[in-house]
Amino acid sequence: MKIYSFDPVIQSNPRALILGSMPGKRSLEMQQYYAHPQNAFWCIMGELFGFAADLPYPQRLDRLTERGIALWDVLHSCERAGSLDTAIQMEVPNDLPGLLAGRLGIRLICCNGGKSWSAFHRHILPRLSAERLAALELRRLPSTSPANARLSYAQKLELWQSVLEDVI
Repeated sequence: MKIYSFDPVIQSNPRALILGSMPGKRSLEMQQYYAHPQNAFWCIMGELFGFAADLPYPQRLDRLTERGIALWDVLHSCERAGSLDTAIQMEVPNDLPGLLAGRLGIRLICCNGGKSWSAFHRHILPRLSAERLAALELRRLPSTSPANARLSYAQKLELWQSVLEDVI
């Protein structure tokens, strides 16, 4: 089944961009980033940026963008049954080089999990200019997905905090 990502969540002067791979089934149904109730993303962001993880979705997005955080996915579309990144096929990337070209304030890109990281390196990295790439810090962070059970919530929080501390 062919599925499509969402539009980026971005304001005028972001400093960091958090990239997922492709929204899962629950997120696609609800049309919200990280909508699965067991995904740790909103709990982690709430702890780092001082808001309740159960705020209404538009307010959670506002809290992130007010702090200079943008959200998007590496992939524009793909074919996938279910929600697992391992099932993704026929990848079509988003125009991240275009997004980054107009937003020079973005200095940090955080890939939420291994699939986001590998898709970024395969599809996006070769399309970035040497100058733009030199101005970026690229970081792979542990997936906040409930499928990533090898790390505890506390371990995920600590790793995310260590990378985003300059943005906080």
